[in-house]
Amino acid sequence: MSNDLFKDYKPEILEYDPEVDGRGQFELRADRLQTKENLLDKIRDAKAKAKGNQTTFRQNIRTENEKQ
Repeated sequence: MSNDLFKDYKPEILEYDPEVDGRGQFELRADRLQTKENLLDKIRDAKAKAKGNQTTFRQNIRTENEKQ
């Protein structure tokens, strides 16, 4: 039965068109992700420079059940 259904079928060759297929949207997204990554790196570097070699010491958190 399937042989009869597809006996006259001829595959159509499609051309890739970036305008129709929306390639521009992916390029915009890639650019935005790259910009975000660059800004995050810049922020991390600025925070590390601001902190320097400073070490933060924290005291233990006391709980109600802990004996003093």
